[in-house]
Amino acid sequence: MMTKDQLANELKRIATAQISDITRAVKEGQKSIALNEVRDMAHRLNLLADAFHPRPAAQAQPIAQPIAPSLAQSGEPAAEAPRAA
Repeated sequence: MMTKDQLANELKRIATAQISDITRAVKEGQKSIALNEVRDMAHRLNLLADAFHPRPAAQAQPIAQPIAPSLAQSGEPAAEAPRAA
């Protein structure tokens, strides 16, 4: 188990490294890289939080996945179109 000081140092290390990368990317006009750095920082912070208090599987936040067009309307897969012989 980490002490409060160790946790504070780890949070500072994560934030410092990621904020530096985000700032650089924004200054260079690289929005997608900046957003990726924000996502990476959130992921690292979530991993650290889970190390202290793991979430039950039912409460874990799923990674956003687009709904396949065949599932979007009915919730069931669409029937396959007949294939030409």
